[in-house]
Amino acid sequence: MNAFLLALRSSFGFLSTIPVGITMEGLDEFFKRTYLHLVVGLVLGLLMGAVAYFLISFLPISISAVLIIAFVYYITGLNHLDGIADLGDGLTAHGSVEKKLKALKDMSLGIGGVAYAALVIIAFYASLTSLYGEATALYSTTAEIAGIFFFAMFVSEVSAMQSMLTIAAFGKPIHEGLGSILINNTTVSKYLIGFVIGSIACLGASFYFGLGITGIFAFIAAIVATFVLLNVSNRHFGGVNGDVIGASNEIGRIIALISITLILMYGGII
Repeated sequence: MNAFLLALRSSFGFLSTIPVGITMEGLDEFFKRTYLHLVVGLVLGLLMGAVAYFLISFLPISISAVLIIAFVYYITGLNHLDGIADLGDGLTAHGSVEKKLKALKDMSLGIGGVAYAALVIIAFYASLTSLYGEATALYSTTAEIAGIFFFAMFVSEVSAMQSMLTIAAFGKPIHEGLGSILINNTTVSKYLIGFVIGSIACLGASFYFGLGITGIFAFIAAIVATFVLLNVSNRHFGGVNGDVIGASNEIGRIIALISITLILMYGGII
């Protein structure tokens, strides 16, 4: 039990900015239990959902969206966004796989990285404002609209964590590092444990807010998008690394938010 608690504490230290402390021993225990990504996702999703609920209740959507994004990066750090930037540099580099890998691992930031990071932030903002538009079309009270945002932020964060676990479970490492350790330790059984936790959480949130199976639909959509990213990374780099894992977090969150928005727009409730 002590080893599990150490792993749990280290998972928050590794995946968030919550000051719980982190040691190499703790990381070793966490990497033995990579399904804890989803436990962290549950907690962070609840925090993000609560902040979104409060902001939507009292502020205009344009201001709320900016503050929600700021809080997400405050509580999760910028490592995953940095992964998107590095991925952008690698994907936009011309030439051989070796040149693309060099750009991917280069510490300096190129125009490809700037563009990809900017697009992710813009997509994040656009998905939040679009979600608000669809929620106001379906619901009449501020509390109901704010509840939709609580639901969406919770599901999107759980989906983001499962996206990382998807890359780790099915990706092939291209060099040694924390990313390769995570990949080598994420077995199919650990992936399935995470999948079950995430599915139950998203389905439970959907039922609680009266949204049918909307949450599980968004959860699956994020996973599908992650497999697309995995395929792209394999073609360009011959595998994946920590940057690709981090990038999957950002992509999974946004795809989940977009999926929820589209469901409200075209189906109302699934």
